Amino acid sequence: MPNTTSVAFGSGVLIATPSGANATPVQFGALQDISLDFSFSSKQLFGQYQFPIALARGEGKITGKAKFANIDGPLYNSCFFGQSLASGQKLWAYNEAGSVAASSPYAYAVVNASAFDADLGVVYAASGLALTRVASAPSVGQYTLSAGVYTFNSGDAGKAILVSYCYTQTAAGGGSRAVLSNKLMGVAPTFQIDFYQTNPNAAGAQWSLRLYNCVSNKLTVSSKIQDFNIPELDFEAFANAANNIGEINTAI
Repeated sequence: MPNTTSVAFGSGVLIATPSGANATPVQFGALQDISLDFSFSSKQLFGQYQFPIALARGEGKITGKAKFANIDGPLYNSCFFGQSLASGQKLWAYNEAGSVAASSPYAYAVVNASAFDADLGVVYAASGLALTRVASAPSVGQYTLSAGVYTFNSGDAGKAILVSYCYTQTAAGGGSRAVLSNKLMGVAPTFQIDFYQTNPNAAGAQWSLRLYNCVSNKLTVSSKIQDFNIPELDFEAFANAANNIGEINTAI
C-alpha cells in the first residue's frame, strides 16, 4: 500500500514576514507556482584515473522563484523595494468622456478635479487627434490646465473630448503608495519565507519549509492581451545571526 503522507499537491501557500519588530506577514495571493533550488559547488580530487577519488562541497546557494496573481503593493514593498508606505493610491482616469463648455470660459472640469494629480492628455472624441497643452491663451486644438479644470479656445466650444489624468484616492481603504527613492548599493529589505503544501489524500498531512533570511534580486511584472498579469519574485536565502539558514518539516 503506498505511503500517501509523502506526497503533496497544488501550488501551496507562501508567506513573507519582513525583518524587524512587529512586522506584518504578507501572503503571496493566488500563488501560481514556486520553485526552490538548493545547490553547491563541488571540488573534485583526481588521481591517475578518469573519475575522482574524493568530492567535497564548496559554496552553497538557495534560490527561489514565486509566481502569483495578486497585485499587492505592501508585498512588493516588504520584499523588494523597502520604502515607506503612505496612504492614498494614485488612480488613472483613462479617456474620461466630456465636452468643452458651449460658452465662456470654454472649460471642462474633470470628475475628480478635487483630487487631481497629473495631466495625461486630451483627444477629440470624434477623431482621436491629440490636443496640445499650452501655458495660456489656447488656440483651436490647444488647452490650458489649472487644478483639474481644462480650458479651451472658443473654436472648440461644445466639442466632445476624452481626457486622461491621474488623481489621488483619499477615501477610507484608498490603497497605498511608495516613492521609490534611489538607495545606496547594498541596501535591501530582508524577509523570512514560509512555504507549505498539503496532501489531499491524508487529512492534516503537510510539509513546510522556512528560510530565515531572504533578499529579493528581481521582480517581474508583465502583461499581455487576453491573459492575467502574473508577477514573479526571485529571491535568495542567507544565514541568520545564529548561522542557521532555515528549517524543514515533514509528516514522516
